[in-house]
Amino acid sequence: MDFYERIGPASLGSRMRRLGDRLAEDAKPIYALYGTQLQPRWFPVIYFLAQEGAHPVTVIAEQIGQTHASVSQIVAEMVKNGYAGLRKDASDGRKTVVSLSRKGLASARKLDTQCIDAAAAVQNLQAEVGIDLWNTLAAIEHALAGHNLYHRLLREKIKRETKVRIVDFLPRHAKAFRTLNEDWIRTYFKMEEADRRALDDPERTFLQAGGFILVAMTGNKPVGVCALLPHGDGCFELAKMAVAPAARGNGIGWLLGDAAIGKARQAGARKLYLESNTRLESAIRLYRKLGFREITGSLPSPYERCNIQMERDLA
Repeated sequence: MDFYERIGPASLGSRMRRLGDRLAEDAKPIYALYGTQLQPRWFPVIYFLAQEGAHPVTVIAEQIGQTHASVSQIVAEMVKNGYAGLRKDASDGRKTVVSLSRKGLASARKLDTQCIDAAAAVQNLQAEVGIDLWNTLAAIEHALAGHNLYHRLLREKIKRETKVRIVDFLPRHAKAFRTLNEDWIRTYFKMEEADRRALDDPERTFLQAGGFILVAMTGNKPVGVCALLPHGDGCFELAKMAVAPAARGNGIGWLLGDAAIGKARQAGARKLYLESNTRLESAIRLYRKLGFREITGSLPSPYERCNIQMERDLA
């Protein structure tokens, strides 16, 4: 059995690196077949420069999705081998831009035919294995942009260690939703009219308005809650997050926030919004960890205790 087959999905990154190395090795003689001596790893840089003209390394790295250090190394190799040159930006002498040399442009022109044949070869490969690999990779990249592998692994680690599961709200959770929130609010602030309206009838306040309530469960016991309230125009508010005192410090708040982000995204939301108070330092750290950033100029809050508003893009 293959080494990575024995490890399983945990080795995804290493296996993809092996596949990438294999494809790069297979590509080496292909360039010679089309009359160039280009290195496979130069391809995105030389193709970008041929299509877009001279640009700084920073812009190239951003556009092709590679690190600045990696692109700098590729550019240095291309310059050394006569395929590119460096010059000062005419509009800003502090910037250095990269452009293809005459030799580089001649090689780039040969890539057109090579790309046509390469695309056909990849399509044949996909048909042979029965997988649309190109679109699958695009879907994986899109999913990782929303939640990277570190956050996905952290979620599983917390769930395993705490034995917590996140479930949708049922009528029997109403008492816990109220109790957990009341305890949390009274510990730091005072109950306000907006709190009473939401906690007296959470189904009407959140669910009937098109929102959601999530409950963190340990066995049959609710240990944390949070809610999502629609605000129109693709926006949901993350609200009424509370964790039982005995369960705090175990990552349950992160699990709830992570689940709320996923729920809002499934509902088609483009952004999440929340209100808090800077006195709650651990909560603010949690929100930042979840990807929220402070905003200004939002709508007036119904809560006296609110002195910070935060937002996270979901697009």
